[in-house]
Amino acid sequence: MSKTTRATQTLDKLRVAFTTVAYDYDPNAERIGMQAAEAIGEEPRRVLKTLMAEVDGKAVCVVVPSDHEVSMKKLAAAFGGKSAHMMKPADAERMTGYHVGGISPLGQKKLVPMAIEITALEEPHVFINGGQRGLQIRLAPQDAKAALKAIAASLIA
Repeated sequence: MSKTTRATQTLDKLRVAFTTVAYDYDPNAERIGMQAAEAIGEEPRRVLKTLMAEVDGKAVCVVVPSDHEVSMKKLAAAFGGKSAHMMKPADAERMTGYHVGGISPLGQKKLVPMAIEITALEEPHVFINGGQRGLQIRLAPQDAKAALKAIAASLIA
């Protein structure tokens, strides 16, 4: 497995300190983020999942702890919209250039507005997908927010 991806290249370019952690990806896992947390031996609240959604028909990227679900109402409100729904997997893959299970909020093909769950910023470190299945990036949550140019908001149900 390559530990150099568009996601890690983005962080290198921004001079953000990070480390990568490879793990055995289970394509049959019910909840990919929870499987990643277990595989790397980390608290699920620190392993953030990347979700692609639409708010009032416009694509957005949402980064939340793997042990929580996104509130569509809160997501819409965070971006000043009326309604939100999850993007279809094929559309998410086309837009990001990544495969489901390996979608990183970093280095996506098309830049979209980003939001990170505000409680994640209280953690000493977080993990985000490294841009391929079985690769996580460990970094400071404030560095993740800055690199993503994300808004911080209450997004979880």
